[in-house]
Amino acid sequence: MTAAGERRGLARVIGASMIGTTIEWYDFFLYGTAAALVFNHLFFPDSDPLTGTLLAFATYALGFAARPLGGLVFGHFGDRIGRKRLLMLSLMMMGGATVLIGCLPTYDQIGPAAPLLLVLLRLVQGFAVGGEWGGAVLIVAEHGDDARRGFWTSWPQAGVAAGNILSAGILAIMATVQSDADFLAWGWRIPFLLSVVLIGVGWWVRSTVAESPLFLEARAEAAASAPVLEAIRTQPKALLTGAGLRVVENIAYYVVTTFAITYVTQVAGLPRQLALDAVLIASAVQFVAIPAFAALSDRIGRRPVYAIGAAGTGLWAFAFFRLLDTGSPAWVVAAIVGGLIFHAAMYGPQAAFLAEMFPTRIRYSAVSLSYQLTSIVAGSLAPMIAIAILKATG
Repeated sequence: MTAAGERRGLARVIGASMIGTTIEWYDFFLYGTAAALVFNHLFFPDSDPLTGTLLAFATYALGFAARPLGGLVFGHFGDRIGRKRLLMLSLMMMGGATVLIGCLPTYDQIGPAAPLLLVLLRLVQGFAVGGEWGGAVLIVAEHGDDARRGFWTSWPQAGVAAGNILSAGILAIMATVQSDADFLAWGWRIPFLLSVVLIGVGWWVRSTVAESPLFLEARAEAAASAPVLEAIRTQPKALLTGAGLRVVENIAYYVVTTFAITYVTQVAGLPRQLALDAVLIASAVQFVAIPAFAALSDRIGRRPVYAIGAAGTGLWAFAFFRLLDTGSPAWVVAAIVGGLIFHAAMYGPQAAFLAEMFPTRIRYSAVSLSYQLTSIVAGSLAPMIAIAILKATG
């Protein structure tokens, strides 16, 4: 293949990976935003506002609990039969669950069965997204060149920010054009139902992508019969390092993008529209920052860039809630933008960082295991712990 043909092929792979990731994380984040805004009213109406929100976030956290299982199952088959097929399956599972959430009857209509069905569909979402990330970044990493791996693999990472932009943006539009009563009655369902259109787009785009050439080479030599077990047996230090890299990054992201919405609306007493707009603006900034920091990691190394993000997040935490408490729209936006910029410094180089730790034959299983294990104790619990502290202390 000519150099121009290789570049076109790589661009197609990057575009398909990012679009698919955007769609899947749109679905996943849509649930988190809805949990912060409406699910407490619709599925847990007998509780006080903060308790209802805590229960809504408990169902939100279950999606994270299912992610490691999804990572293990998708990783096993991704290392055995290929990255592409598993990416197509994860897209259909995630999109289908999201559309069904948009069709769910509420607690007032069917009683306790409503939150139970919500939990079931959230588990399907978590299982699907658990298998998505590893395949999306690896199919790019295994097509691209070594010198710019950080930059190439950052685009599926940027798809996460794009998914948040889509989910917050559509909910912000619905909140703008509807009254609170209409939004609670039926308007919240529209963003979930729109996922059926996004599934079609994602399927079409991903169907045009070729399988990873490195995977095909590794399979031709000798496929791992039990890649998850082999990763645990042969790469324990790398697995723990990869999981450790995720702790601060994962906690910071869900506090900044999910709990902050609850804090702004229920504690600071500011409009729901402001909270959604702030997340929307910050996600747009992060979409640019992720590949920028990843490109920097190609030049000066993954570790220094990651360290900048981790240290910056720790320092920014002292300013974050003070800025939210001002009640000023500009400072609320600044708080969330600052949090996501420091997060981008960790998230941008993360995909290449993890991919470079493991051999091809077990890479899907290993990166999925490292990436998803942390989600149970970090991202899933962070909003719940924050709300519990807020409820206990005021």
